[in-house]
Amino acid sequence: MEERLRAVAEQRYHDRHPFNVRMHEGTLTPAEVRRWITNRFHYQQHIPVKDALITAKLGSSELRRTWVRRIEDHDGREGDEGGIERWLRLGEAAGLDRADLLSGRGVLPGVRLAVEGYVNFCRLRPRLDAVAASLTELSAPDLMRRRVAAFERHYPWIDAEGLAYFRERVHQGRRDSGEALALVLRWARTREEQERAVAALAFKCDVLWSLLDAVEHSEPEDLR
Repeated sequence: MEERLRAVAEQRYHDRHPFNVRMHEGTLTPAEVRRWITNRFHYQQHIPVKDALITAKLGSSELRRTWVRRIEDHDGREGDEGGIERWLRLGEAAGLDRADLLSGRGVLPGVRLAVEGYVNFCRLRPRLDAVAASLTELSAPDLMRRRVAAFERHYPWIDAEGLAYFRERVHQGRRDSGEALALVLRWARTREEQERAVAALAFKCDVLWSLLDAVEHSEPEDLR
């Protein structure tokens, strides 16, 4: 079962998307980088929302304490910035205005649809499906390391301090994916449950791929 899940994450993760490939090859224009940062921020803003929905499905204090940390990782704690703040600083380092990012101006319809689909999936599906969908993080640490190296090499016009989000997610992604994988392997005991878990992970890969499709094929006039 673990091998099947890892295979889905490896074969269908969005690191293979042409836009991500071009990003890591260093061929994106500044406008394309900023378009991606703007639209990906819409997804980042909804990560704690979907994690709050998952937390509500967990049946013990121990599990809820473990999962609620993910919300804090993105929303931050008193005196400690979170992932959303780090992404805002990435945008500023790339020349974007913080107020514009927070307003949602420039978020493409296809991105809104993909993010809404993922949030609703976590709202409506059982805990197994919702947690399994998060297992794209199995592939995230390697992607984050490659992304930091690519940005430092190819996009030196972005201040290196703006890459803090990617650096932090190397550790967080490894920890979070390990916890989620253990839960999925514990809960998915029947063939039907195992197939649901695999399908949930494939769905999440499709969400991330669709987000990049929207960014890849948008035109400047699409950014309203």
